Amino acid sequence: MHDHDSPEREDFRIQNGVLSLLLHEPPGLLTMRDVVAEIGSEIAAMDAVRALSNIGLLRREGESVLPTRAAIHFRKLSA
Repeated sequence: MHDHDSPEREDFRIQNGVLSLLLHEPPGLLTMRDVVAEIGSEIAAMDAVRALSNIGLLRREGESVLPTRAAIHFRKLSA
């Protein structure tokens, strides 16, 4: 198995997709249901949201999934 095919790389790819989605939508607009629909897998979406939440890049408020100030600031730095 090549490195680009590793499960860790796939996890990072999905996390990147979730974070990108949240950073390109108005805050508070997306729900966990929206994230699952975009990713196409409830398990992968939940895992990504949990990982990003654990490191402080997003938070959940009820059903809403929101980027943190740190994530928004990093996006501005990356632009």
